[in-house]
Amino acid sequence: MIREQVVSGWEYKVVPAPTKGVKSKGVKGPEARFAHALESMMNDMGRDGWEFQRAETLPSIERSGLTGSTTEWRNLLVFRRPVSDPIDEFEPELLPPPADTPETDNETPEGEAEDGEEDATFSPGEGATQMASDNGVEETSPVSGMTTSLKNLASQRSGAETKD
Repeated sequence: MIREQVVSGWEYKVVPAPTKGVKSKGVKGPEARFAHALESMMNDMGRDGWEFQRAETLPSIERSGLTGSTTEWRNLLVFRRPVSDPIDEFEPELLPPPADTPETDNETPEGEAEDGEEDATFSPGEGATQMASDNGVEETSPVSGMTTSLKNLASQRSGAETKD
């Protein structure tokens, strides 16, 4: 699918201009070496999609000694390249539809009996508390919050109130 790039802005890159020439075969003299260094840099930037805009000479205030400062003039090259609208680059990933029935393991959950086995006795997990009842002590889980003895007590009270 070919998409047309919509330019919604520009991205800029500013790099220092070369200060020394680069030796190369057939390039003679300091001016030609300097031009070759600049040409190589501009071609490298162009291969990465950057378009040359202009060269600037700008002041840079720098420290000099312990308390002083000086102004140095820096030669910079300005490049730009188009930035496409981010929405054009967005491609959502579609998730597969949910399965009709969830897959289950063949293992029996803890506390449940398999066919042909007797029910396992309940053993409270970590953090379980004990509550006193008329019959003795019963275990309760912090999740349930109510034991059988509390349910029985509630039904006894409601039955006693209706008799009075």
